[in-house]
Amino acid sequence: MAKPTGFLEFKREAAGERPFTERIHDWEPIHLHLPEERLHQQAARCMDCGIPFCHKGNILNGMTSGCPINNLIPEWNDLVYRGLWREAYERLSRTNNFPEFTGLVCPAPCEAACTLGIHDPAVTIKQIEYAIIERAYEEGWVKPNTPSHRTGKTVAVIGSGPSGLAAADELNKAGHSVTVFERADRIGGLLMYGIPNMKLDKKLVQRRINLLAEAGIQFVTNTEVGRDVTAVQLQEQFDAIVLCTGATQPNNLPVPGRELKGIHFAMEFLHGNTKALLDGELEGEIGDWRLEIENGANNLPSPINKSPILATGKDVVVIGGGDTGTDCVATSLRHGCDSLVQFEIMAQPPEVRAADNPWPQWPRVYKMDYGQEEAAAVFGEDPREYGIMTKRFIGDEQGSVQALETVNIRWLPPENGSRPRLEEIPGTEQTWAAQLVLLALGFRGPEQTLAQQFGVSTGPRTNIEAEYGRYTTNVPGVFAAGDARRGQSLVVWAIQEGRGVGTAVDAYLMAG
Repeated sequence: MAKPTGFLEFKREAAGERPFTERIHDWEPIHLHLPEERLHQQAARCMDCGIPFCHKGNILNGMTSGCPINNLIPEWNDLVYRGLWREAYERLSRTNNFPEFTGLVCPAPCEAACTLGIHDPAVTIKQIEYAIIERAYEEGWVKPNTPSHRTGKTVAVIGSGPSGLAAADELNKAGHSVTVFERADRIGGLLMYGIPNMKLDKKLVQRRINLLAEAGIQFVTNTEVGRDVTAVQLQEQFDAIVLCTGATQPNNLPVPGRELKGIHFAMEFLHGNTKALLDGELEGEIGDWRLEIENGANNLPSPINKSPILATGKDVVVIGGGDTGTDCVATSLRHGCDSLVQFEIMAQPPEVRAADNPWPQWPRVYKMDYGQEEAAAVFGEDPREYGIMTKRFIGDEQGSVQALETVNIRWLPPENGSRPRLEEIPGTEQTWAAQLVLLALGFRGPEQTLAQQFGVSTGPRTNIEAEYGRYTTNVPGVFAAGDARRGQSLVVWAIQEGRGVGTAVDAYLMAG
């Protein structure tokens, strides 16, 4: 173990973030990082407990606990404590294709399952993970995973999010020739356009994509499979196809007034903002890190077809309390909104774990994420309103949203095995000013056009049916992984499934 008494000697110390009043005026990363000496101390807190719950990902009470990709956390904590950074990187890269992404955007279910967390604050696992990979880049240890030989087998990966990139990386390392198709103008999927730059710097995403390209992976952008190229054409050209399109169908809010202008899905808002930023269309340009590779692909970004959705000078309402809603809050603040409120239909969580939410389950407790902290710094309080439901939108004579009406609700316990029910509370009706409404209500599953073209079966929630661990669909040679298969989930689960489908496809190709 790192240091037998480390957890007794050192308190948890997170590096923190840039000051709120500074960072809301730009799009630069919010994260700060600890110096090496203090990272040694944080790694020393790892107890190398008999059963490292942090190491194995499980779904407990509907939430992830532990690391889905089985990171060798106690091992690389010990190595960091001893100053053996290269060895720590080698351990980390055995299980994680993209530690720089999980080290920044993963909610750290590993820390929720840390044994030290039973009585004391957990080890700063996520912070140490990011420090390891950044040290590896600085030292030049991160190299393209170029295979020593090619098998002659070809694979098409559709979708370039975390599952698609992980699958492509694994298959390329196995010697297969991999082509990744992406309908957007840049590679990265959710990593590029779904997560704002201040949370995940696009230079980091492009840095990894460049390495994948150097290793021999071909990227084709601005190409939507099913429209620009058909399923039949791909099946004729490639030996195997992997569907990693994500769960991109947003949940709607079909209440009166939904047709009004100024009501948008969250991803439309976030994607347009990041694209405008990367294309230099927003004040505070952060640069252009386009992928330039000579593979015949059209990988130059297309012009913005319409202006990005701006929150500047508007009363903004974000409906939905998850990570995407938080990103909408933070982006609206940087635009300079006049006011901001975020609706959450669930009740406010307790300050400490409830009796039915014991360790090592994910702690369902009240906390503010970066967006809510920023909003509180600007407007004086947490922007979230809990236990509230939108009843209708109100428009002006031009057909634009101007307000919305809500009612408070209470949740009733389930009866006879049913799900909990909500009940409106009479007399709690309220009207809120809103010239911009952002719907961050989660996602239903993958878009169906692609599944229909390939003829793959889908389940009740529209996810592509493919057995976990095998990832095979009902169509020979067509596989599915990530959110397209499992539904909306975490980046770390997407990487785990990308790695898994890579192994499954490799076995299929080499058996043929």
